[in-house]
Amino acid sequence: MSDPLGGRLRDKVAIVFGAGSIGEGWGNGKAAAVAYARAGARVAVVDIDPKAAAATRDCIESEGGAAIALETNAASLVAVERAVERAVGTFGRIDILHNNVGITSRGGPVETTEETWDTVMTVNVKSMFLTCKVVLPLMEAQGRGAIVNIGALGGVRWTGYAYCAYAASKGAVNSFTQSVALQYAAKGIRANCILPGVMDTPHIYKQISGFYANPVEMIEARHRMSPTGRMGDGWDVAHAAVFLASDEAKYINGVELLVDGGMHARCA
Repeated sequence: MSDPLGGRLRDKVAIVFGAGSIGEGWGNGKAAAVAYARAGARVAVVDIDPKAAAATRDCIESEGGAAIALETNAASLVAVERAVERAVGTFGRIDILHNNVGITSRGGPVETTEETWDTVMTVNVKSMFLTCKVVLPLMEAQGRGAIVNIGALGGVRWTGYAYCAYAASKGAVNSFTQSVALQYAAKGIRANCILPGVMDTPHIYKQISGFYANPVEMIEARHRMSPTGRMGDGWDVAHAAVFLASDEAKYINGVELLVDGGMHARCA
């Protein structure tokens, strides 16, 4: 397999929750799983959609990498335990836990239903709690590990969308990550967050397009939101994830890495 990322994850095993893509193209999770493999890791590709998981696995294998695809609901403890057991049974260990599972929901506090609020919190926050609950004892026994959680710029500032449940859930991801990072720092385990800004991934066509009259309007508006004049993409997140998971980031712990073209520093 070609090794454009320098083999920085050679001999590592990564498990990526939310590694499928909900449409054609490269979502953050799919790109991260492939990027981990290109950097030398063996990858357990986990997604609630078995076809999406298989597509990512096939992409890795087509490039000569090693991967397995696992259908898993990350909001279920039993399902997460089974996925981790399969990953360890296949690859022998887990060095990198990548949490990409997440959904959005349109609406502020008045428009958002109680059911929607609970669903968003379960998918976006509880899933990370459960994966860490299962994987952390394995990493502790190994004496090392790296956790990469995908948050969002919307978890730290207003981004123009009325997504109160989503914003609250992503804010919770930041606090959860820091808590894990500090509790386990002395045990050789690091935990960091990536906060993407406006990204051009299949996700936006499924879950954000309702804010706009048509996809063209959405794309143009989102390009304008970024100081760079363009949205980022799944590979921008993936490359940041490979760095945070690698030994090059061995002294980076508990950070919120903004991958947003500078949007966080913009007043309006």
